[in-house]
Amino acid sequence: MSNVSGSSSCASNVRERGRGKVVGVPKRCWCGEVIVAKNSKLETNPCRRYFRCGYATAKKLMNDDHCFKWVDEALLDEVESLTLHIAKLQIEMEIERKMKMELEKELF
Repeated sequence: MSNVSGSSSCASNVRERGRGKVVGVPKRCWCGEVIVAKNSKLETNPCRRYFRCGYATAKKLMNDDHCFKWVDEALLDEVESLTLHIAKLQIEMEIERKMKMELEKELF
């Protein structure tokens, strides 16, 4: 596992590892294993939480293509995703409000 750097896989990075991108908190690794939350013990990221494939964790694999993602980056992805979703909903609500006003004008 390459958690020496600040990058993560299964995320939207330039350096992508793994079998696909995962935005937000990963649910399962590409291999089907569950994701576990761990604490980094490295000097470069002491006590920093990360998500990791349960299989890769159990086998103590390093520099593999199983899922790895920093928890803070995953949560930031979730917040950004929700922010975009809220913005879309606000636009849709404004369109619906305008349509309602036009309909009321036609009826009354």
